[in-house]
Amino acid sequence: MDQKQLFKQMFDFNKATFDSTFNAMVMLQEQAEKMANTMLEQATWLPADGRKVITDWVDAYKKGRETFKKTIDENFQKVDEYFKK
Repeated sequence: MDQKQLFKQMFDFNKATFDSTFNAMVMLQEQAEKMANTMLEQATWLPADGRKVITDWVDAYKKGRETFKKTIDENFQKVDEYFKK
């Protein structure tokens, strides 16, 4: 088997594995966000500043996740372009 083809198959496998794992992580994070929102709705004793901290934390987590995914996808694209040469 051609060495380039072998590495392309390994790359495709790693990309598929990353995408599946990332999607599973997103589902877990979305579930945690739903739980946090439910907690915030029920925790009437929590001051507004505390609620803001939690919502800011969730938003920062989402933004970080999206930035991470974008960076990984860009790098996967670069490697994919290399294999197309």
